[in-house]
Amino acid sequence: MVEGAMVIARHGLTNRGRAVVVALALSVLVAPAAQPASAPTRIVSTSPSITETLFALGLGERVVGVSTFCRFPPEVAKIPKVGTFLKPDAERIAMLRPDLVVVHEVSEGIDRRLAALRIPFIVVDRGTMGSVFSSIRQIASAAGVAARGDSLVADIEGRLETVRRAGVRSPHPRVLFIIGRRPGMLADLVAVGPDTYLNELIGIAGGTNVMAIAGQPEYPRISMETVLRLDPDVIVDTVDMGETEAERGARGPVNERLWSGYGTLTAVKTRRLHAATTDALVTPGPRVVEAAEWIAALLRRP
Repeated sequence: MVEGAMVIARHGLTNRGRAVVVALALSVLVAPAAQPASAPTRIVSTSPSITETLFALGLGERVVGVSTFCRFPPEVAKIPKVGTFLKPDAERIAMLRPDLVVVHEVSEGIDRRLAALRIPFIVVDRGTMGSVFSSIRQIASAAGVAARGDSLVADIEGRLETVRRAGVRSPHPRVLFIIGRRPGMLADLVAVGPDTYLNELIGIAGGTNVMAIAGQPEYPRISMETVLRLDPDVIVDTVDMGETEAERGARGPVNERLWSGYGTLTAVKTRRLHAATTDALVTPGPRVVEAAEWIAALLRRP
């Protein structure tokens, strides 16, 4: 699922308590974005989307720590790791002597630990298309490069509009997007539902998400009976694809064969069942355009 799962419940402080701690920490530890005392030179990222945003803003040389699962751009392989985005390690972060840490709100009380250690931090949005843009601007402002943030957002919005316009001119296939299931089986299926980042991407790419139904969870669990009843034009199965391009090339045909037993499905009959994935798809950040283009290419494929 997207950056480790968008359906994980929040833990730790209540929303009100969290807001108070964050506000206090920001007021004491981080100068207002509009009047920075000095631009941070040692920045720690706690998620892939944050890391990709920092590099897209031209701040890669300032990044001294990243999350365990950060893989892009390739330079991050040599940067010290500070835990996962759900459980950043405050002690590892402190050892890197950062003057700015960027975290997500779901990061298990890291805000309290950083505040206790008097380490400057900001909390950025995540999980929707809008949060891609707002987090870029938040990070750029905190790093003292607000104009770069505005420029990057404008570039991404323009490129997404190009993808959207191309999709409007094409047929709008009905799409089922699978992001979870039992490995090697078509059981415990998890689909992309309404009000999600991936649902927005499907729409931009020119598709209609068959699970974007009012009242559905963001990531509903569905059965094969539901799949057969919906009978989508296109099925995208992103599950159990491996980590490298070589693994994905080998796993794709294997996973497609799982669906071949359901020959009555339109997507199977018309060979529009795609077992595939891309790293850009699961990282809501500056590579959102690549993700939209990837989905659009699948939808156009005969």
